[in-house]
Amino acid sequence: MEDSDTRAILPEDTLSSADDDIPINDTFSKNEEVEKKGHICSRRPPFACPLSVSVEPVLFLSMFSLSLQWPLSTQYLWDRISEDVGYNGTKGGGCANTSGPPDPLQKEVETLTAHWNLYINLGGFAVGLFVVTLLGSWSDQGGRRPVLILPSLGLALQAGVYLVVMYLKLPVVWFLLGRLLSGLSGDFNTILAGCFAYVADTSDRGSLTFRVAVLEACLGLAGMLASIIGGQWRQAQGYINPFWLVLATNLAAALYAYLFVPESITPDPSAKLFTTRHHRAIYRLYSALGDPTEVGSHTKWRRYKLWLYTFCFFLVVTVHIGSRELYVLYELSSPLCWGPGLIGWGSAALNLAYLSSLLGLRTMQRCLEDSWVSLVGLASNMTGLVVISLANTTELMFTGYGLCFLYMAATPVLRAKLSKLVGPEEQGALFASVACVEGLCSLVASGLFNSLYPATLHIMKGFPFLFGALLLLIPTGIIGIVECRDQRTDRREDSATS
Repeated sequence: MEDSDTRAILPEDTLSSADDDIPINDTFSKNEEVEKKGHICSRRPPFACPLSVSVEPVLFLSMFSLSLQWPLSTQYLWDRISEDVGYNGTKGGGCANTSGPPDPLQKEVETLTAHWNLYINLGGFAVGLFVVTLLGSWSDQGGRRPVLILPSLGLALQAGVYLVVMYLKLPVVWFLLGRLLSGLSGDFNTILAGCFAYVADTSDRGSLTFRVAVLEACLGLAGMLASIIGGQWRQAQGYINPFWLVLATNLAAALYAYLFVPESITPDPSAKLFTTRHHRAIYRLYSALGDPTEVGSHTKWRRYKLWLYTFCFFLVVTVHIGSRELYVLYELSSPLCWGPGLIGWGSAALNLAYLSSLLGLRTMQRCLEDSWVSLVGLASNMTGLVVISLANTTELMFTGYGLCFLYMAATPVLRAKLSKLVGPEEQGALFASVACVEGLCSLVASGLFNSLYPATLHIMKGFPFLFGALLLLIPTGIIGIVECRDQRTDRREDSATS
């Protein structure tokens, strides 16, 4: 046997190549889990990563590009539509005369921009729905690395289409083409599915929640950096140069995944991509969780929890996406009238909550169960949304952002709880379904919030944010009830065994 083959099957090498970032006190349990499952593979990429990281840079770079692109594309739509309808923000009403009646042109620009955001997101979801579930479930047999590389290239292609639109001043409908091409390659949701499944492959149950939270903190750090850079850069040089950085960052993410990320499972060379088997695996996951021959109330309750936690995740992420899509519109128009600089700082303040949520989650885990940590995060989110819905000054808007400092503590807990409900060979299918739910969240959030915003402008401009806070009461109740029931069950089992 070759020396390289010997190294490839040793547990020590497995731990050093795939699980460097697992705490030392978890090493034995993780190694025992690896040997038991036979699930972790040490197949190396062309170059070994010099640092103890795996998929974190991929997610960071992809999120950086999207966070740079999201507000800039909305502002570009605003500017192009304003140019088409003849609105320049200084006529009659609008930001130049907040005490007078609303400018009808400003309302038209707001409505058209919200609708185009809806159309673009609808197009991406329509083609990405089956691609995400297909690639994510296939990664359980074919490996995680391909589902990190292909979507990154698709996002780079989308950025290239956007650049062509800006250079040639093409109609904004061409933005839809770029979104469709990105959806065909899996879009950002497939990268999310691949990264979280990778972490589930290489983490034990004790460290999984924190590892997931670290990934989400990478999302926030990337978003914060991109927001600061994007707002200032757009103000200084316009849209084209920032979008070149979007293109380069997506290409860098694909290159890093190819060169440095080791495979976390043993790929099956015979695994077929274009088959209905992958979608059937997701269906079986939710229709008959676990061993189909296993019966009893405990198994049924696990399946119910899978559905309940997925529904909670759907509501939480829908509110996150829906409110995020409206922040730029809300800040551009009166009475706030923010420019690109303030918009960038506002996005940075919101993304800072990813880091504060990570620190808060780590601290609260010392004295609270994960479910109660998520409820604290939901309370922070609801409080911030209520304040933002009433914000008519810059100070009040930033106060709302500040009150959301723990709002991202709920989603890593929900992801980890879902992951713990399925087996190691089903992580790709699970996170593919979660990514599909996130795509559905984007669709529902775009349709609901982008339609609700122009419809309620004459009643209460911040009503969509207030509506989002009310929606979060539902997952708050479900998570609390499920946790109380689990605690009662655990106490009964403990008393029965003692």
